[in-house]
Amino acid sequence: MAVGENPLMRIIFAGTPEFARVALAELRAAGFEVALVLTQPDRPAGRGMKLQASSVKQFALEKNLSVAQPRSLRLDGKYPQDASAAREAIEAVQADAMVVAAYGLILPQWVLTAPRLGCFNIHASLLPRWRGAAPIHRAIEAGDSQTGITIMQMDAGLDTGDMLLVQKLAIAAVDTTASLHDRLAALGGRLMVEALELAACGGLSPVPQPAQGISYAHKIEKHEAAIDWAESAAVIERRIRAFNPFPVAASPVAGEILKIWTAAVLPQPLPAHASPGQVLAVGDFGVDVAAADGVLRLTRLQKPGGKALDAAQFLRGFALAPGMVFGPDQPEAAP
Repeated sequence: MAVGENPLMRIIFAGTPEFARVALAELRAAGFEVALVLTQPDRPAGRGMKLQASSVKQFALEKNLSVAQPRSLRLDGKYPQDASAAREAIEAVQADAMVVAAYGLILPQWVLTAPRLGCFNIHASLLPRWRGAAPIHRAIEAGDSQTGITIMQMDAGLDTGDMLLVQKLAIAAVDTTASLHDRLAALGGRLMVEALELAACGGLSPVPQPAQGISYAHKIEKHEAAIDWAESAAVIERRIRAFNPFPVAASPVAGEILKIWTAAVLPQPLPAHASPGQVLAVGDFGVDVAAADGVLRLTRLQKPGGKALDAAQFLRGFALAPGMVFGPDQPEAAP
């Protein structure tokens, strides 16, 4: 069915961050009626820790869409009044389907069956690989060559539902979570439009997920940002890209913890005398640091309280020299 043809479905949209906002914008642009938007409650953010609306809420309010922000959807949970109010709102709109994209709340069975066609999820991986909270980060961290979008019919499990549409996307050698996120968000929005158009005319064919190849993308924790220089240069480089823009890879040196935004593995062999974390060379080209099996060139860095800067500019305000050592409990210079 072409975009704009009738009948277009009446939908509920559930999502919170920018990834979800992109999909919501695509669905509205395609002409779907968004009867209700569910998003997470406002959270403290920024240096002033002021309450900030989610990207989805901001967009919904701009477009005069009805918004609900329950703290939970579990009728027997910690916030039963929130869940009851959400149930009334969901049942009142009599939606054909609910679209879910990075919402952040578990959907109990009553939500999954409330819309006529159930709940469709936009998941940023090729299921069953990278079920869970952080599929984009984990795909880069693992060195995957491709990822993609899976449109899934949601069930009670963790990303276990039948696949409705799948489209692959190559992961470039320089992709960060930020750059890959943006491409996947755009793809997810387009693919969900296609899925709903097919659903409107009974054209979807659910396919169960394979029993092989299951992996879990566990939530990113801040402590993972700490660089272990005893690991291989390739592993460290992938983690730097995976943790850009959050939580940003970091390592102490000269009494300060520096954030490392970008880096590259050098083709040169590791010098025989080098120890993990040791600075080997410094210049406008970057900061060359020894890893377990090779050399990593740091090209964009940030000191506490400062901005992320290219190496040449960063080094004008932070003195690094060959022989200094990155890593916890390391001396500032090798003996």
